[in-house]
Amino acid sequence: MKLHSYFRSSASFRVRVALYLKGLEHDAAYYHLRRVEHRAPEYLALNPQGLVPSLEDEGAVLTQSLAILEYLEERYPEPPLLPKDAAGRARVRAMADVVACDIHPLNNLRVLKYLRETLALPEDQVQAWYAHWVSEGFVGFEALLRRGPTGRFCHGDSVTIADVCLVPQVVNARNFKVDLSPYPTLVRIADTCLSMPEFIRGLPANQPDAD
Repeated sequence: MKLHSYFRSSASFRVRVALYLKGLEHDAAYYHLRRVEHRAPEYLALNPQGLVPSLEDEGAVLTQSLAILEYLEERYPEPPLLPKDAAGRARVRAMADVVACDIHPLNNLRVLKYLRETLALPEDQVQAWYAHWVSEGFVGFEALLRRGPTGRFCHGDSVTIADVCLVPQVVNARNFKVDLSPYPTLVRIADTCLSMPEFIRGLPANQPDAD
């Protein structure tokens, strides 16, 4: 098993944590996105989108972090990162989608680079853009948590892919100094996760390619 990633990529962060939670050791290859290493021909041959992460496992090449998380859940079901009941699984997937589909695509590196370089927006406007879309998503996420069943984690007292997706977004939001005080439940859950060795091991600052 081999994970292709970049230390600052929150999508890669999700997959790293899932691998650690499931006890799956793996090799790693690193691509510095700011140096455009992910657009090299050899990587495009592996992942035509030129995005990270990609995961190689048993001859298969998996792309897109949510698809990789689902693959890991099906291929390596223990410990589970989805509830057993259909309604619970749908709830967890919905919360994961809030981050991976509603927040992250508007705030990832290539979008921020476009705002800065192509549209020439000043940094305060870029920061405002980032904070706006994080806040838009976190309002809904917090409401979903308050609707329950929420426990120590997003769904009950076991880690799920909702937590795996939430934590990198909270870490990024803190790096951008977004005010998270309106979202006490999700902050509590993220901090609970960040006390666990698997999440600590997955932090961007703890990766070999961190600079």
